[in-house]
Amino acid sequence: MLVSSSRSRQRGESALSADTAGWNELATAAAHRQRHQSHSRPRRRPKPPGGPEQAEPAPRPLRTRAQRIRRLLLALFLVLAVMPTTLMGIAYWSVEIPDPNTVQTNQIATILASDGNTVIAKVVPPKGNRVLVPLSDVPLPVRQAVLSAEDRHFYTNPGYSTSAFLRAARDNLLGRDDAGGGSTITQQYVKNAFLSSERTLSRKMRELIISAKMAREWSKDDILAAYLNTIYYGRGAYGISAAAKAYFGKPAPELTLAEGAVLASVIRTPSLLDPENHLEQLRARWEYVLDGMVEMGVLDRTDRAATQFPNIVPVSPADDSAPRGPEGLIRAQVLRELRASGISDHELNTGALQIITTIDAKAQQAALRAVGNVLGGQPGELRTAVVSIDPRSGAVRAYYGGPDGIGFDFAQAPLQTGSAFKTFAVLAALEQGIPLSYRIDSAPLTVNGEKIQNVGGESCGICSLGEAFKRSLNTSFYRLAQSLFEGPIAIANAAHQAGIPDQIPGVPGKTLTEDGGGPPLPAIVLGAYSVRPIDMASAYATLAASGTYHAPYFVQKVVTGDGRVLLDRGADPSGPEQRIQSSVADSVTQAMLPIAAYSGGHNLAGGRPSAAKTGTTQLGDSGQNKDAWMVGFTPALSTAVWIGTERPQPIRTARGAAIYGSGLPADLWKQTMDGALDGTPIDQFPNSNPAPTPEPASTTPPTTANYDILNPPTPAPQQEPILVIPPAPTPKEVEIFPGLNVPVPG
Repeated sequence: MLVSSSRSRQRGESALSADTAGWNELATAAAHRQRHQSHSRPRRRPKPPGGPEQAEPAPRPLRTRAQRIRRLLLALFLVLAVMPTTLMGIAYWSVEIPDPNTVQTNQIATILASDGNTVIAKVVPPKGNRVLVPLSDVPLPVRQAVLSAEDRHFYTNPGYSTSAFLRAARDNLLGRDDAGGGSTITQQYVKNAFLSSERTLSRKMRELIISAKMAREWSKDDILAAYLNTIYYGRGAYGISAAAKAYFGKPAPELTLAEGAVLASVIRTPSLLDPENHLEQLRARWEYVLDGMVEMGVLDRTDRAATQFPNIVPVSPADDSAPRGPEGLIRAQVLRELRASGISDHELNTGALQIITTIDAKAQQAALRAVGNVLGGQPGELRTAVVSIDPRSGAVRAYYGGPDGIGFDFAQAPLQTGSAFKTFAVLAALEQGIPLSYRIDSAPLTVNGEKIQNVGGESCGICSLGEAFKRSLNTSFYRLAQSLFEGPIAIANAAHQAGIPDQIPGVPGKTLTEDGGGPPLPAIVLGAYSVRPIDMASAYATLAASGTYHAPYFVQKVVTGDGRVLLDRGADPSGPEQRIQSSVADSVTQAMLPIAAYSGGHNLAGGRPSAAKTGTTQLGDSGQNKDAWMVGFTPALSTAVWIGTERPQPIRTARGAAIYGSGLPADLWKQTMDGALDGTPIDQFPNSNPAPTPEPASTTPPTTANYDILNPPTPAPQQEPILVIPPAPTPKEVEIFPGLNVPVPG
């Protein structure tokens, strides 16, 4: 029984275990089915209030690795192939290639004298000393040498060469001496003529596009001709014509095979293959070029072996675009006037312009010769300016502003004029009805405690305005400035009428005024305010033309290399402008007629009548002179001469004597005028029938040593009244002339 019970319990436990395992299997299967159903059925969103439950969308299946790779490759193809090709295609069709005959390169402009033949100066633009040579004038061996050096497949490639680019890269990486460039001749020309030399991918792509299109639209000969006339050969030579002269001193059509190979050799790196410093390297490159011609089949080996390295002329100074002589200052004025006339730098640099100026070769040579004669042997610090103007048109006939063409131009410098400015005081007096016969006292006077007297104590007593003008008596003219209605302003206005400009380029403020634009002081009559030599010549020319003003100018006509006229001013470009009544201007001229002879016997040769005035200014209170002038004219020519120094310092002759306007400046003026007018008709001034100028009165003022303007003596009844005006408010005073202290600007 016990055994049976035990077995029964064991069977029951086994059955229970089996049942438990079965239940476990059923539970596991149920859980699996539930999970499967939860994945296979869409989840239902929570039921919104008052609405049905919503199922969530099923997630997208994940992409495979192959799909991702295919999409990446497609994107790369679009970015690296399709888009660049499309952009290059658009760029290719949009770029415009000019006609070979219309392409302009930088060329020299020539500045000529008025005769159209005498060369004054040249304007060499950057990379511009080119003279275009037709391809037919370049010897065939020279052309072939260039092809051997730079592009041996020029006539067959499409404007670019992939193999040449890769070969050049390889040779340069290996450091080979004969490594060439990767650009074809077409690419080199495009880079030099249309693009810059910057090393960027965009510039290289543009170069390739333009080169490819140019190779389709231009003939190969046109491209080669343009290349030969544009490329840089070293020694400052652009184009084969300039290169032939720079290296061999001959024109391009006379070049030999050996010489052409030299020019072809230096194209790659001119500075590193110049024969002056790198002759051996140049010889090696030359050998390479000749060997290349043999490989190309254009030179047989016998001729190759017989070819000898040619003689090269020594290097000469580069053709400086700014001449170092006096003509350089004329060039500067011509360029300024061209730009003011609307001629662009592009036209100047590419038009091969022939610029005909107003400069008269004879007058210019006379001025240069006079400068050499008068200043030769004089102290080296002395400087001078000479300007001659035609009163009938304003044309500048001679111009000298200094010895250095790139230095300071004294003809354009604001300078004190001294007594040469008294001419405008006479003009102002005549315009106000005061005649040349008007008598005025020349005795010394005292203003604000300062004594004013004439140079050397000279006096004419009580004499006419005309006589005081001839003798340049400062005391008389100081009184005149105070006697005129708005005296200093009237004198300034008269000077402006004649041609002194209201403003000087580069100088702030209005001319002939105090600092800040205030009215001028009485010292204006003694030349205390600054005026340029060219303006003095112009203003005096207005008097020579009976009061008709013509603006001064340098350029008469401009013609391009192909015959187009860019500018033609005609006989009278500015047109006559009657600024001064002719009778008044002619009366001023009549008053000036005796001055040249009176000033040291400087009347012109052959009895030619002239009107002139001298002027001298003093260096502060030193008692020594710093500026000396002579300005005068005939009906055909007005000339202003100034002598001074670069920095304010006393001006003396080689013998130590002080320089006055009647000295060296008058010598220079006379020689310039005589030389310029030699052989021309002797013109007479218009007869204005001025009132006769009386001689100085015999009556001497009672006291001259202590003459007080506030308490003047009573003049004799038969004499015209002495002009006595109370002094102006106290201004600054400077001694302008020896022994003369007057109010001055500033």
